[in-house]
Amino acid sequence: MSNWFKKLGLGLQKSSAKISSGLSGIFSARKLSAASLDELEELLISTDMGIRASARIIDRFSSRRFDKDIEESAVRRALAEEIETILAPCQVSVPLNEHKPEVVLFVGVNGAGKTTTIGKLAAKFKGRKISCIAADTFRAAAVEQLKIWGERSGVRVWSGTAGCDAAGLCFEGLNEALKQKDDLVFIDTAGRLQNKTGLMDELKKVVRVIKKVLPDAPHHIWLCLDATSGQNALDQAKTFKEAVNVSGVIVNKLDGSAKGGVLVAIAAETALPVLYVGVGEGIDDLDVFNAGDFSRSLLEIK
Repeated sequence: MSNWFKKLGLGLQKSSAKISSGLSGIFSARKLSAASLDELEELLISTDMGIRASARIIDRFSSRRFDKDIEESAVRRALAEEIETILAPCQVSVPLNEHKPEVVLFVGVNGAGKTTTIGKLAAKFKGRKISCIAADTFRAAAVEQLKIWGERSGVRVWSGTAGCDAAGLCFEGLNEALKQKDDLVFIDTAGRLQNKTGLMDELKKVVRVIKKVLPDAPHHIWLCLDATSGQNALDQAKTFKEAVNVSGVIVNKLDGSAKGGVLVAIAAETALPVLYVGVGEGIDDLDVFNAGDFSRSLLEIK
């Protein structure tokens, strides 16, 4: 078992404990019945898997052939398989070497972990020439945090004065990245609620200005989500996808949530690629998403 798989299992403990407790109550040496399937569906919905994904899993379950007296372990394995089936299409490999520089724009609400995620990814891609643009100009703390991460990883951080125009800052930072011949540019943006039209329009402006420097950029728009927000994370995924054509999601704070099932809902209802999952604040607590690892960890299958 890899260290990351162990870490993922530990990070999903709150979510998996809730599921395990529910399964023990439903399938303790019982037959697979309409009543038990109803209870299972309610359990899945309670872990924020959402109505659509939960119904899909139950439909598949009802067509399976189990022994007359079903054991919880068999249900657990079958449930992991069904969840993996939903998640697998969202497991993709994203090359970050098709452009020079390759521009990644990070979006999301306040507290979703954008700045920390950028710092962790900068460390992961150490060895390539990376710059970061601190376009969260409303929060001085975010700029300072990004600079600290940059110092740790030897990454240049482009920043401006407090409250300066984020789009203008991106224009300057990208031109500098071209001069410096950077390989990767990570752009941090201010947190914005998905239901605030003005802030979403500002984000669209940032995208338009980026294209003035590099017409085919940003090459990736990655949405950071906080797993502890449950169904709100699903709403954010839908809205940001529509507003700025999000190309992938990163789900953070799984270690602090009993709502890890929301990742299944996001996969079922948006089909957005899930790129990375985070299970802590440490620099190594972010890794590439793997549908099988996630499903088995969620069901506590070794």
